[in-house]
Amino acid sequence: MKQSKTKNLVLIAIFTAIIFVLSFTPIGYIQLGLIKATIIHVPVIIASILLGPKRGAILGFVFGLTSFISNTTAPVVSSFVFTPFANLPGETHGSLLALITCFVPRIMVGVVPFYVYQLLARFMKEKNIVRYVISGIIGSLTNTILVLGSILLLFKDAYAKINQVNTTGLYKIIGGIIFTNGIIEAIVAGVIVSLVCRSLMSNRKIEKMIEELN
Repeated sequence: MKQSKTKNLVLIAIFTAIIFVLSFTPIGYIQLGLIKATIIHVPVIIASILLGPKRGAILGFVFGLTSFISNTTAPVVSSFVFTPFANLPGETHGSLLALITCFVPRIMVGVVPFYVYQLLARFMKEKNIVRYVISGIIGSLTNTILVLGSILLLFKDAYAKINQVNTTGLYKIIGGIIFTNGIIEAIVAGVIVSLVCRSLMSNRKIEKMIEELN
């Protein structure tokens, strides 16, 4: 039992370190033409699939924490949607609702892929690479859609203001982000997740350790 807890803590620590490295260095971004795709959420998706939703949720929180730290210590014009310490446009204060945008979508990134992967087991064989690809894609889209959805729900007027557009214009901007960065990041995540998961699970020792933890 003690050895299992130690392995659990070590794995979470390793994934946490990877998330921090990706978050605070250029390694976490891939330049694809004019679009810069982030892969910071990929370790969270992998952890969700291999280690389960509880550990995935913990690492999703870590992902949110890196976003909170980044937007608090080095704020940009849109940081008010991720941290209450960044002022709303035209105001001298932020909003605690930013914590919802910052953490809830990222925690869900650590939960959703696991259940997608398990659901696909009804239709596909164990370790089928397509299961990893689809789970990775949906995990990435979970982040994109929930973050942008929460911005529309909680900060629609303020976000429209900084983009100098009306509500219709804001919907176009959000839609553009989903169908450019969002789709590309989902495809990239699907590829990386499938390659990493397939590689890890092909190692009998790693596979056995993961089975023992779950």
